[in-house]
Formats: sequence, C-alpha cells, structure tokens
Amino acid sequence: MTDPLFPTNTAALAKRRKEATPETSAAFEAFSKAVFAEGALDVKTKQLIAVAVAHVTQCPYCIKGHTKAALRHDASEAEIMEAIWVASEMRAGGAYAHSVLALEETEKKAARD
Repeated sequence: MTDPLFPTNTAALAKRRKEATPETSAAFEAFSKAVFAEGALDVKTKQLIAVAVAHVTQCPYCIKGHTKAALRHDASEAEIMEAIWVASEMRAGGAYAHSVLALEETEKKAARD
C-alpha cells in the first residue's frame, strides 16, 4: 500500500489542528463563516469564486470542499467548469503578461552586447 500524496482530512486530524491552536482555529472558522455568508454576492457565487481560486492555488482539499459547497448551493456542472476556465485564463494570462519582464531583460542584454 502506498501513502497518498494528500491524506484524507479526517475528523481526528481536524480535532488535532483545533487542539494545537484553538484560538487561531476559532478565529479562522469565524472569518471563513463571515466571508462565505450571504452579502453583496450570493453564496453560490462566492463558492464558484472559491472553486476557481482553489484551482489556481492547486489545493485539492479546497477544490473538493468548495465544489461540494457550490453544488449544495445549486451550482451546475457548467457553472463550475466556467469558473475553472476563468481561473485557467487568469493564470495563463498572468504568465503571458509577465513575459514583458523577460523581454525587458533580453533588451537590456542586447543593449550591453
């Protein structure tokens, strides 16, 4: 049997995290609850944003958890995939936009040669 790269987040592990840093854990839980509460954005939209961001940060726990939450708030598979495509474009766009840094350095080298 091989060790999984990302172990299952069990209740026992969650309890250990809370016991190790109870005040910080409580503060994070309160922050998370406030962030994902109904507000100017509805909960489904917030969860779709979270799904997209989770794909950019590449956190498998967040991908699974926020996808489940989005589905609980009636997000469709198409909405979830569109959110992921937006994240993909933004990630790729960031790489493309930063290419000017590499081009600037090649110009500097050419000017020195």
